[in-house]
Amino acid sequence: MTELTRLDVAHAAMEAAPEDGAARMRFYENLAASELYLLLKSEPDGEAIDPEVFDLSDHSFVLVFDQEVRLSSFANRPAPYAALSGRVIASMLAGQGIGLGVNLEVAPSSILIPPEAVDWLAETLGNGPAEVEAKVDGFHAPKGLPENVVVALDARLASATGLASLAYLVGVTYDSGAQGHMLGFVDAAPGAERVLAQAVSEVLIFSGLEAAALDVAFFAANDPAAARLATCGLRFDLPQHDAPEPRRAPGSDPTKPPILK
Repeated sequence: MTELTRLDVAHAAMEAAPEDGAARMRFYENLAASELYLLLKSEPDGEAIDPEVFDLSDHSFVLVFDQEVRLSSFANRPAPYAALSGRVIASMLAGQGIGLGVNLEVAPSSILIPPEAVDWLAETLGNGPAEVEAKVDGFHAPKGLPENVVVALDARLASATGLASLAYLVGVTYDSGAQGHMLGFVDAAPGAERVLAQAVSEVLIFSGLEAAALDVAFFAANDPAAARLATCGLRFDLPQHDAPEPRRAPGSDPTKPPILK
């Protein structure tokens, strides 16, 4: 039996409790964060891609799969694809009247997501983090953050392979007197700061909390602040690559999403 994926598990929880808004939000969070294999008509031409579009039900859909083997099983042949995050795919399709067919016929998470839900997802994900400057007065053990947020952070960081060494969740007091929580990343990979901040922002959005409920900061391992985080913070170890992985195009650069033909 094929091992269930995170998307399978989130979909099952949503189906088991159709009135549970939190379960539905967790499914969409997992969809946005997952690497998805988008079925194409032909091999990508530089940054331009040409997805297969199917008329199903009352709408047109493109098809995505959360495993390459699932795409191959559906197509029953070698098929061209683009590996992109659900976040990127939703932003590409927004406003075009095209829905998402997810894992159709090949997994328990098989589902049709209509165009209006894709538009909602893209709009929701568009509320990204804001950059601010503040001086920290002190760190302390985290208290009062909802357990579901901590669990969701743990799950999201478990998929952030190679983006940082580790992270600490702490309580924080600023010199203004304001208090809150902070997730401090240690030794983030070059250029990964925006991706990590976006990931944390999405956890908060899909948990129903305001983005200001959790600040994000970045520290070098030799920064004295990193040592202070370690004394009081809840530690998250991020997985690391066994070997350097080449960047894949299209869609490998999050600042340059692929172009639909």
